[in-house]
Amino acid sequence: MATKIKKIIIYAAIIFLSILCLAPFLVMLVNATRDSKEIMSGFTFIPGNALMKNWELMSGFFNIFRGLGNSLFISVCCTFLTGYFSALTAYGFAIYKFKGKDFIFTIILVLMMVPAQLGLLGFYDLVNKLNLMDSYIPLIIPAIASPFVVFFLRQYLTSVLPMSIIEAARMDGASELKTFHKIGMPIMMPGIATMSIGVFIGSWNNYLIPLVLLTSPKKFTLPVMVGSLSASKDIVNNLGATYLTVAISALPIMIAFAFFSKYIISSISAGGVKE
Repeated sequence: MATKIKKIIIYAAIIFLSILCLAPFLVMLVNATRDSKEIMSGFTFIPGNALMKNWELMSGFFNIFRGLGNSLFISVCCTFLTGYFSALTAYGFAIYKFKGKDFIFTIILVLMMVPAQLGLLGFYDLVNKLNLMDSYIPLIIPAIASPFVVFFLRQYLTSVLPMSIIEAARMDGASELKTFHKIGMPIMMPGIATMSIGVFIGSWNNYLIPLVLLTSPKKFTLPVMVGSLSASKDIVNNLGATYLTVAISALPIMIAFAFFSKYIISSISAGGVKE
């Protein structure tokens, strides 16, 4: 009886916390169907009838499908580049012994503590001198170097990868790159998937750097487009359109989170089964 009561309490707490987590999304979806006057009058769980009006108002400011495509392209490229090269770097730190290894790793730890905004002016000057303004290259290439992801994957790899497997692969004649791709990377996949969620969301929500570097409206990412709508003089009448834009922009993040979450679970399950 006591066990059943504990289970009921646990499930009730989980349901309550789930409702609290989903409440902001519900507010966003409902307000996306209401006009500004209804939103200002207070919240209700009943959807409004202004969805098409909000869509037309939003479409008058920008092409949201272009913004979705631009953000998706940048986010996917950043996610794959960060995952692969960070895994390769972490593998090198975890497996190999070389001179200056501890010093370089210390530098990586120090770089983790430096806010990215501090280097914005220098980064802008560098991009301008390289004639890469209004280009996606400076938004994608820096993703190769991610100190936190390297640190996380290195710690993850040292805890799950026995050196005996690497030595066995070398004795069988496998090259170092083949050993990394066939052994190291599959073992790191749960960690890579975990980091990929944060990388994708961070790249998708990145607002400051695209705002500074991009000048052509057709190249704007979705957060920059949403910012232009929110910064308009008629913001009081654009609340419904703003909620609709935010709701649409949140969908890819939810899809990415669901995809990587399933991948993490399947990878852990597969890694726990011995053949």
